[in-house]
Amino acid sequence: MATGLTSLAFSDTGASRPASLTAGTSAAPCATPKGRPWCDTSLPPGTRAKLVVKALTGDEKLALLAGDDLVGPLRATDDARFRAGTVHGVARLGIPDLYLVDAGSMGVKQGPNTALAAGLSLAATFDTAAAGRAAGVVADEAAHRGNDVVLGPAVDIVRTPKGGRTFESYGEDPLLASRMGVAWIRTVQKAGLLAEVKHFPANNQEENRYAVNAVIDQRTLREIYLAPFEAAVRQGKVASVMCGYNLVNGRPSCSGKTLLDGVLRKQWGFDGMVVSDWGLAAKDTEGSIKAGLDLEMPVGVRYTPPALASALTSGKITWADIDARLQARLRVMFAYGMFDKPKRANDGEAGYTRNAATAQDLAEQGITLLKNTGGVLPLNTGTKVAVIGRAADQFRSGIGSMYVKPTSTTTPLQGIIARAGAGNVTYNDGSDPQAAADTARAAQVAVVVAADARAEDADVTCLTLKCGTAKDQTLGDQDALIDAVAAANPNTVVVLQTGGPVLTPWAAKTKGIVETWYAGQRGGAAIARVLYGDTDPGGRLPVSFPATEGDAPASGDPAHYPGTGGKVTYAEGVNIGYRHYDTRKITPAFPFGHGLSYTTFKLTGLKATRTAVTVTVTNTGKRRGLAVPQLYLGLRAAPGAAQPPKQLKGFTKAGLAPGQSVKVTFPLDARAFAYWDQRTRAWKRAPGCAKAMVGTSSRTIDLTGTIC
Repeated sequence: MATGLTSLAFSDTGASRPASLTAGTSAAPCATPKGRPWCDTSLPPGTRAKLVVKALTGDEKLALLAGDDLVGPLRATDDARFRAGTVHGVARLGIPDLYLVDAGSMGVKQGPNTALAAGLSLAATFDTAAAGRAAGVVADEAAHRGNDVVLGPAVDIVRTPKGGRTFESYGEDPLLASRMGVAWIRTVQKAGLLAEVKHFPANNQEENRYAVNAVIDQRTLREIYLAPFEAAVRQGKVASVMCGYNLVNGRPSCSGKTLLDGVLRKQWGFDGMVVSDWGLAAKDTEGSIKAGLDLEMPVGVRYTPPALASALTSGKITWADIDARLQARLRVMFAYGMFDKPKRANDGEAGYTRNAATAQDLAEQGITLLKNTGGVLPLNTGTKVAVIGRAADQFRSGIGSMYVKPTSTTTPLQGIIARAGAGNVTYNDGSDPQAAADTARAAQVAVVVAADARAEDADVTCLTLKCGTAKDQTLGDQDALIDAVAAANPNTVVVLQTGGPVLTPWAAKTKGIVETWYAGQRGGAAIARVLYGDTDPGGRLPVSFPATEGDAPASGDPAHYPGTGGKVTYAEGVNIGYRHYDTRKITPAFPFGHGLSYTTFKLTGLKATRTAVTVTVTNTGKRRGLAVPQLYLGLRAAPGAAQPPKQLKGFTKAGLAPGQSVKVTFPLDARAFAYWDQRTRAWKRAPGCAKAMVGTSSRTIDLTGTIC
């Protein structure tokens, strides 16, 4: 969604305590069931929905197809009385209001709430249990703010590292995005709220996002961009899907019948509700109704009663079409007990202290150690440290519908001072590189904190740390600052707070590089604990870091990105992310899956079959640490279906004490060996044998085997 309401471009700004799901301020709509046959709880939700739709007048039906609140999206950041969207019900029939809130991986956007680390940080944990814990915080706070639907998770694949909303995502690999998204959805919906996976489908850039036409072949669409949504539906049983602003192969996402009705509902069996992105996603009335858009938000533009009535009068749509759209949404509301339970109260009684502690732990799990020459990290207590950079004294976050106003903040500078003691830390904001170099020279270790600025509605203009964005020009030339500090102090560590990949031209001049992403409200404390070795850096890269801007996927040709004539061609096909680097034999600065530990691990004993691959992981170092073994398969090409050298097919995370070993298993199903055959329009097993590769990144493979 957008961050503002200019030209009706609205924002999609819009474990949990069970008690929050039953507390309410009013009786359940079906507490008085007399004369309301749809209140019979023995009936299936679909039957109940048909009964209540039958009782609606024509005017009531047309009024229920769009939201009713223009103010909420504008006020939600600061004021807990407002939320991303409201759809008023029908009191005479006991149809309750529906409340929707922006509540993705970064927390709940409804006044001050717990600000979690960015979605990319969560993906960097390579841990589905972490996704569940983050979702538990969201469910707790969304419920205590009186909501029904949480507008997340965002499972859009990172196609270009310049993407403005990269920070919200789960990275460049469809398997990683799928598994993290499913875990998040399951936790939210187990708590009794509806998750709304977004932005369906292929919403991969902010440049011209309201009108861009993504031209994608069917194999690429199925294997890469639809895969996380398919998992959300089939495995996560997601209750709601948000369609995006963009077009796909010439059809608007919210009125593409082939995808919404054909793939989503008929092929995948989705029986929930489809909701538009906020403001400009629904491009027309007739097409959206016929394709299966159930609700336009935050207010009606194409789904106003006059527009709907006109389409009915002209015969472009029928009352049966209207009923189908209403039944889809009301069926979900019945299934989640919204007619049978009291409305949740906006009581603000969430477990904020507990949730803040969880936020810090999750941030630590996502922090990724990229370089550690000579064991410069972890820092020793008592080491004289110079902390440098404006970003060190700021709370950094991505801007847009996922931005959450924190209940409190700890900056990196505050975290380091608290851990090291004020007498061991000096600070320079880096505005004068020479003064910063002098500060660095006087310390034993220099820690430069650098950041990028990512925002919804704008891709970044470059991947350096000096170009800034139109929304944030406050950080200056951080690449030059790092160069100056590294020249003054040989023990320079760079701490990155970024919402996506950045270039690191100074990497060879520094001893340590730590990617901390947008680390949430307790990010400073999390960063300090990792720097001082109080915990092992738990993150691995969910996105590849290019060595140069031209090395990145979809770069070098405007037709591929950002597009020409309103059209962007996905010419790279399935070779995105690490597949792109492998296929073109390009060495990235830091590869997908990469991340160092403060200990060492060894992988042994690979056994590979058609149903599973197993290996043993041993901590061969002297500290407790976190291992993240990864399974990749190399499939053989079929006629008309070239294969990348490797594809992620499994991952796990294990905390091991020194000398400890654990056997890990990567289950495999038929889909792991399949590709989408465009001729037969079906999944087909790749021919011949597959190569099994287990390692610690897409470029560090320790064990190989063959599966035939």
